[in-house]
Amino acid sequence: MAQPALISVKDFFRTPERTAATISPDGARIAYLAPWKNRLNVWIQDLDSGAGPRCVTADETRTVLRYTWTDDPRWLLYLQDTGGDENWHVFRIDLDDPQAPAVDLTPFPGATTPGLELAAARPGKAIVQLNARNVAEFDLYEIDIASGELTLLAENPGPVTGWLYAGEGRLFAQTLEDDGTYVFARRDGETGELHRVATFDGADYPISAYPLEATPDGTGAWIGSNRGTDHTRLVRLDLATGEETEVDSHPDYDLDTRAQVFPTFPHPLIRDRRGELLGVRYQGERQVIRALDPDFAEVLANLERLSEGDLGAVSCDDSGRRWVASFVHDRDARVTWFYDHDAGEVRLLFRSSPHLDPDAMAPMTPVTITARDGLALPSYLTLPVGVDPTGLPLVLLVHGGPWTRDSWGFDPSVQLLANRGYAVLQVNFRGSGGFGKAHMQAAIGEFAGKMHDDLIDAVDWAVAQGYADPDRVAIFGGSYGGYATLVGAAFTPDRFAAAFAYVGISNLASFMRTVPEHAKSSLVNNWYRYVGDPDDPEQEADVLARSPISRVDEIRTPLMIVQGANDVRVVRAESDNIVAALRERGVEVEYLVFDDEGHMFVNPENLIAMFSAAERFLAHHLEERNGHD
Repeated sequence: MAQPALISVKDFFRTPERTAATISPDGARIAYLAPWKNRLNVWIQDLDSGAGPRCVTADETRTVLRYTWTDDPRWLLYLQDTGGDENWHVFRIDLDDPQAPAVDLTPFPGATTPGLELAAARPGKAIVQLNARNVAEFDLYEIDIASGELTLLAENPGPVTGWLYAGEGRLFAQTLEDDGTYVFARRDGETGELHRVATFDGADYPISAYPLEATPDGTGAWIGSNRGTDHTRLVRLDLATGEETEVDSHPDYDLDTRAQVFPTFPHPLIRDRRGELLGVRYQGERQVIRALDPDFAEVLANLERLSEGDLGAVSCDDSGRRWVASFVHDRDARVTWFYDHDAGEVRLLFRSSPHLDPDAMAPMTPVTITARDGLALPSYLTLPVGVDPTGLPLVLLVHGGPWTRDSWGFDPSVQLLANRGYAVLQVNFRGSGGFGKAHMQAAIGEFAGKMHDDLIDAVDWAVAQGYADPDRVAIFGGSYGGYATLVGAAFTPDRFAAAFAYVGISNLASFMRTVPEHAKSSLVNNWYRYVGDPDDPEQEADVLARSPISRVDEIRTPLMIVQGANDVRVVRAESDNIVAALRERGVEVEYLVFDDEGHMFVNPENLIAMFSAAERFLAHHLEERNGHD
């Protein structure tokens, strides 16, 4: 196939035409995200009447990413923050009154809710965790959706990191002991005392036990567990006795837990509107869904015939008859279908980015690379279309987290780079989630050590295979990937012809000291366990030794840094300080700051500006052709 024409940065990163569709409880309508004033907002469209779509939210400043139907077709809820500050508020939309403005149901400045739950046993209510009383602690509230009345269900007694509502007043708390052990406890409704039900080794859960969902009858919880196993499986936790019973497992794959870090990914448990468990997602090279309900097994088989991609978000009406399903593909942004199980009707609803020709996109190929110590590194290689795959300039694209993973699917940054003639390599280095706890725990004590060696070994593999030109390799990443990029420039400066870091950590000690207050208690099981406690002087020395800021004098790799001014995870000082240190030495570093973004960039003009800068920067240093917007 001939090399495709250059596709503009704008076409890769402009707002999708439509995405994230879900079906209403009565099956009559769909909601989805689509542009309004160049921001994704929520739209509603009838499925059967042919009535035109209408926009029901009006956010002009920031894209909406998360919304949900309620059990009452009149009300729809969505979450929004301000400028990327991650102080998420719950807003209500009245679908019966197009003129009614959105109502903030959690109107507390500086407070956030990590999400909301719509319990089938409490129609008309939403359960939220909210840190309005104390920014370091989440209390549990119930919101009356129609009136907006907020009722306190449980005040945080101090060490609670999360709550589980099991209906009928049954509340359970997840607490964290000093050694990192997670304790799951029942809250006494009269005294407020917590009574231990089960414990989990914090070493197995760098963030927290996930998923954690109450069963519809309230007597149990579905939870991801790797107790006694390497891979995370689904168990039922008896809320009275703490006994675990396996519900489902995969011999080779972990439960798909990407939604724990990125809520826009589909949840690992597929449930109907009554909360009954239908299926479970696992993630290997590709996704595997195991149906646990015989009726859903038939639905799933019919849905999976609709696309060669992996089934993404899926929703059904109250009857379980009508479904809306999206599919993830490596060469197509997202395709969404309607399926009526009883009628046998299927119809394509939309493609998110119909202006992008799948045939012009590059396939993402799973490969396994062996690290120098023998550890298998599941990876993905994307080679440009229509180009001899030998001696290519290579971009090593490093994921964030680090306790998440790269996975198969459409990534506009990957496709942009491939379209420009670069090979793209994504490596699930040790510490990545989803490959068993041994793979993850192999990263303990290995920041800027074996974790970086894995990346270098992957580059060496690509060179040895003939794909990559060793003199034209760039490293590119955000968040932890930004830290890894800075490590590449500071620890192995001669290995990379260019380094592009966004929202990257330059000083691990200051990073840990500036995480949000409500996240600090969890550091014991992730950053403290894997890197060290900066408040311990002996450990702090090692933490700093693994920080790029400590090796500024070694940096000579051409470097570009991008930062969101409102980032609360990796604060702006992490980028400001290393840029200032480099400029003080007279080292040229390009620096780009977006005043209306946080840790996750969402506004299309900013994404276009960032990747246009990246395109120019990489072309200059890797001597590749320039694109045209």
